[in-house]
Amino acid sequence: MGIEKDIQQSRFASSRHKALINILYTYGWALERIKNVLATHDITHQQFNILRILRGSCPNPLSTLQIRERMLDKMSDTSRIVDRLILKGLAQKTISAKDHRLVDVLITEKGQAVLKEIDEGPDLTMEVMHNVSEEEMELLSQLLDKIRLN
Repeated sequence: MGIEKDIQQSRFASSRHKALINILYTYGWALERIKNVLATHDITHQQFNILRILRGSCPNPLSTLQIRERMLDKMSDTSRIVDRLILKGLAQKTISAKDHRLVDVLITEKGQAVLKEIDEGPDLTMEVMHNVSEEEMELLSQLLDKIRLN
C-alpha cells in the first residue's frame, strides 16, 4: 500500500510533489474517518472544532473572530457554523459587554455533554493514527511543523 496505489499514479514530478500529494490525500482520508464518528453525534467536523475551542475558553466567551483565528479550517464561515450550533442548543451568543458590535459565544451544558460523549467514545486519534508509533508521530509532527516554517 502506498500513495501510488491509492491514487493509481506511479510517477510524480519530484519527491516533494509526491509528499505534498500524500499529505493532501491523507488529510481527506483522515477527515472521512473523523466525520464518520462525529456523524453519530449529529455534528460536523467544523462544529466539533468550534465546540472544542469554546470548551477550552470556558467560562470566558469568545467572539466569532477569536473563534475563526483558532479554527483548523480558516476558510469556514464561522458565523454560520455558530448559528447552527445555537439552533442545536450546543452554544449560545450574547451581545459583547465590551464592544456592542461584537457577539460573545459560549458553549452550553448540552454542548459540553456532546463533547463528553465524544471523549468517552472511540478515540478519534486512534481511528486515524493506529498504525503509527509514538516516536513516528513525534517525528511526523516535527516534519509538518518544519513544512510550515516561512
